Amino acid sequence: MSVRVTFVGTGDAFGAGGRFQTCLLIDAPGIRFAVDFGATSLVALNKLGIEHNTIDAIILTHLHGDHCGGIPFLLTDAMLGAKRDRPLTIAGPRQTEAKLQAVNEALFPGMNVMKPKYILDYIEMEVMQPNSVCGLTVTPYPAAHTGGTNPTSLRIEVAGKVIAYSGDSDWTKHMPNVSREADLFICECYFHGRNVPFHLNYPTLKEHWHEIAAKRVILTHMSREMLPHTDAVPEECAHDGLVVEI
Repeated sequence: MSVRVTFVGTGDAFGAGGRFQTCLLIDAPGIRFAVDFGATSLVALNKLGIEHNTIDAIILTHLHGDHCGGIPFLLTDAMLGAKRDRPLTIAGPRQTEAKLQAVNEALFPGMNVMKPKYILDYIEMEVMQPNSVCGLTVTPYPAAHTGGTNPTSLRIEVAGKVIAYSGDSDWTKHMPNVSREADLFICECYFHGRNVPFHLNYPTLKEHWHEIAAKRVILTHMSREMLPHTDAVPEECAHDGLVVEI
């Protein structure tokens, strides 16, 4: 039973290389869900001809705008333009609902008094334990990123497959378990030539490569410094619109 992963957006927070911000779309039997939904994700989905109303759930790694900032635009369109009529679940780390409501109000004042005509549920996931999200099993692990974003790495079980994702994070002791025997490990690789705080970079990845026991690894979330090296490194690198089946 195959699972399809579409790399809707693979860029960093600053649009390096003209790429859209982070958004992964996963299609599995009976469910379509997104992992992260950066500020440009609605534009990226429209460019690919994908209706956001077809998404059943959005799972967030952390609460930075390039990973969750597109949600207010999706919710507003779902109420006013796209006329969503099916449930939507948004799952993320602690404080997800409160922080997203604050972002909603900052970007669209008055939005929080609007009542959607569809069911909108929030799930705030516990770290280091399996969480049930729309029939998926999602295990978040602590990540080493900006503390105020409540950062996590994710391990998602769907249709007999495991998709692992580093999120934005420096290397942690949890990364081997996040990636262990995953069918696909999607891994941040922000800089090529040096390390910067709170991110995974190429030198660190090569140092720990032997600890990553995934069946397939794809690098993503690359800066303007990393992008020129994507054809030179032996590892597989993502690009906007890449589709893989596992």
